[in-house]
Amino acid sequence: MPQSIRALLNANGFDPINVPGPQDWLANHPEPGQTFQQFLDSHPNRPEQIRRTIYLQPLERFSAPGPSLRDLKKWTEAFFAMPVHVREEIDYRTAGITSRINSSSGKRQLLTADILHLLSTQLPGDAYCLLGITMQDLYPDPSWNFVFGEASLRDRVGVYSFARYDPLFYGEDSSDRGQLILRRSCKVLAHETGHMFGIAHCIYFRCIMNGSNHLAESDARPPHLCPVDLRKLYWSISFDPISRYAHLREFCREVGFNDEAQWIDTQLTRVPQS
Repeated sequence: MPQSIRALLNANGFDPINVPGPQDWLANHPEPGQTFQQFLDSHPNRPEQIRRTIYLQPLERFSAPGPSLRDLKKWTEAFFAMPVHVREEIDYRTAGITSRINSSSGKRQLLTADILHLLSTQLPGDAYCLLGITMQDLYPDPSWNFVFGEASLRDRVGVYSFARYDPLFYGEDSSDRGQLILRRSCKVLAHETGHMFGIAHCIYFRCIMNGSNHLAESDARPPHLCPVDLRKLYWSISFDPISRYAHLREFCREVGFNDEAQWIDTQLTRVPQS
């Protein structure tokens, strides 16, 4: 393993996970965690010479204050150090996707099973995965209230909703609404795509792969991987760790994620100068 990645995997640069409160994920969903060896033993999907592109499939036309497809593409490219392609949008209203009006929120929801089936029939030959993204709320089964997303690792497809990351979903507003939606959307996109690489929820450090039981807990997750999960992603992709962090820092500065850009600066000072 190169010296640069060894330095960036030093646990001293990361915060341990907080003790969960009564409403938090680990208090309600006890998980044993996933060591690096357990990750390897699970035989996760790994990018191949041909299947190396992440595809994003919008299910409607995205418009402000929803997240910019350009920004989501740039974030995903930087985070996973892989080619990313945004496909032309599919209109969920004419794609044969079952929908309903949620009795609690009064908002439209799309059935995830129909979306995953549709995506599985359109998987490009060079796709590592195909990810549906939508500003519509989702549900996986009539008995469920909602779900943020769902994926089929076997079929290499997933679908994720950004609807509940908009303050207006809850009848609230914010002066930085657009950036808040973008930040939340980037984090959930990286978290759920991380699962596509076989990375389970993290119980060791504050990490983008921490489970989340509510919006405040999701907001508290940092937008980066801990050393345990960074090692897993490095094994999967074999990226240049310094270039990856520099690419992420550039994106964070561009969109105003200044706290994360400063964190990356600190991380990069840990790499010995040759």
